[in-house]
Amino acid sequence: MTDVFTGTPPLTPEQQAVVDQPWDARLLVTAGAGAGKTHTLVRRLDALVGHEEDALEAGEILVLTFSRAAARELRDRIARYGDRAGRVRAQTFDSWAYSLLTNAYPDEEWGRHSFDERIRQAESAITKGAVEAVHPVAPAHIVVDEVQDLVGDRRLMVETLLDHFQESCGFTMVGDPAQAIYGFQVKDPQERALETNAFFDWLRASYPDDLVELHLTENFRASTDEARTALPVGRSLQALPSAPDEATTAAEEIHDRLRVALMDQPSFGGFTDRFVLDSLRDFPDSCAILCRDNRQALLISETLWENGVPHRLRRSAQDRPVPSWAAALLRRTSSETLTQERFRELMAEVPLSPDTEVERCWRSLRGVARARNGLLDLARVRRSIAEGWFPDDLAPKEPSPLVVSTVHRAKGLEFDRVLVVEPSPVAQLRKQFDDVDVPAEARALYVAMTRPRYDLYRITAPESWRMRYHRALDRWYVGGRQRWERLGLEAKGQDVCSEHPPGTDGFEDSPAALQDHLAASVRPGDPVVLRKLHDLPVDEGQSPPYVVLHEGRPVAMTSERFRRDLHTSLKVSRSWEVRWPNEIHGLRIDTLETVAGSRASGNRAGLGEHGVWLVPRLSGLGRYKSGEDAGEGDNR
Repeated sequence: MTDVFTGTPPLTPEQQAVVDQPWDARLLVTAGAGAGKTHTLVRRLDALVGHEEDALEAGEILVLTFSRAAARELRDRIARYGDRAGRVRAQTFDSWAYSLLTNAYPDEEWGRHSFDERIRQAESAITKGAVEAVHPVAPAHIVVDEVQDLVGDRRLMVETLLDHFQESCGFTMVGDPAQAIYGFQVKDPQERALETNAFFDWLRASYPDDLVELHLTENFRASTDEARTALPVGRSLQALPSAPDEATTAAEEIHDRLRVALMDQPSFGGFTDRFVLDSLRDFPDSCAILCRDNRQALLISETLWENGVPHRLRRSAQDRPVPSWAAALLRRTSSETLTQERFRELMAEVPLSPDTEVERCWRSLRGVARARNGLLDLARVRRSIAEGWFPDDLAPKEPSPLVVSTVHRAKGLEFDRVLVVEPSPVAQLRKQFDDVDVPAEARALYVAMTRPRYDLYRITAPESWRMRYHRALDRWYVGGRQRWERLGLEAKGQDVCSEHPPGTDGFEDSPAALQDHLAASVRPGDPVVLRKLHDLPVDEGQSPPYVVLHEGRPVAMTSERFRRDLHTSLKVSRSWEVRWPNEIHGLRIDTLETVAGSRASGNRAGLGEHGVWLVPRLSGLGRYKSGEDAGEGDNR
């Protein structure tokens, strides 16, 4: 096969061997950090959707990824470097499972099930023929990226999928055992040790005669000696023993090697140093501050905002905000279906970011909301918004040259400059945390140190002893010297009410005017304040309602979920009398997102008949303000 793609990075012989495999090949590709696997996948997809007689249609290829960011990255790479693969859709495991279930069993309210429950139900549905029943064409080739992170229910679902179509389906599985950092999703330590990289063993055992194993070994990301610091350790991590005790012993030595290598890199300083803050603010290229956990990320983000350093706090892979243009589109029509021509006309009236491709939006929406005769079913579009299966590849970008992120949330990404928060030795980690997974710690540090293209620095860890994790809420909170002290709480997705349009419940404003204000005047990174609305009696297990203020103007109400979580956090014992904070400061706008709520409420508010509108999504670490010091922070 000759390389006819002008203006794209040429393929190496290793990459070309991957691309040239036939469509029915059972292919496992191990690809080291920065080995160009995404570019290789794009060219592989182009080859599959080729001009030859046995070429596949785009709809016959199923591409599964772990995150919406990965799905979008693949889409963007296809747009830049692809030729024939433009109609191939990448979906997260969760989105694909949700779509399968809602199409196969439409009477079930799948939105009430957890992510893991839906994955388990999808596995069962596959064995019952749901894929063939729902899709007009069964998959002929399945592509899965980052397969080293397949653990637990997701691993079982993919194995079931491959088993079910083994007679008629090829596959391309891509991963790197050295970057297996999602074992924490398996709670039991013994099971976790067995799960790590188990999918590789399953593939080799299941396809002993026809599994083709290829390797991508050349690194294209790291352009300096500093950026290449951790690369030699990759092979050692790939070859960790399978026995848990032996793996722990070997991983502790690797972690120590990586930590020493990082500590030998230049120190960027501390977050209160003026030179450091100015350098972060003025650096023109992409930069990431990578943290062990979200506790560190929240504190660093707080310090940066306090010192006027714009940045983005990277959200969880399970957070799935729907882009704001979806609300603008549905508000402009009362129809239940749209032709492609009418869709284009409406989208021409909608403010769009420069990277939004109208034709891509149409194809992706049709993938989840197809109606007969080539139409788009808007009721199903609304349902995809309400239930969380809006197309992954249409996720809004998170623009900012400076990113603060956990290592796990930065997986698969690359940056010109990376600042890794100085890691503790394993012995110290064991004193700080229960059940330290040493192999996972070593792999995470390796992932962090292999993200940069050019500059690798270490940076001083923030003082974090006040930060505690509330397991039941899955939130970090700020404690104090006394066990009962509660000084702040992490913001999460869905902390803003979506049931009724802003301006119709909790405070009065023109809903339409408020929607225009949100679209025109509210931007990511803007500060907001949560203010207690009143002290009237509330339902058991809830805090009073809080209004979200942006530049002093009410723009939304907190959700029932936030009020329950705030109550749980502050109610330290059954007899404890809670003093609700008058205000909560320090939170920021993450993005504006489209939500689906009560159709009747939306119609009465003059926002159209589909029951969708915009709300701000919050992020950051909220600090409680009492009566005497409330009003001293942002927005006052």
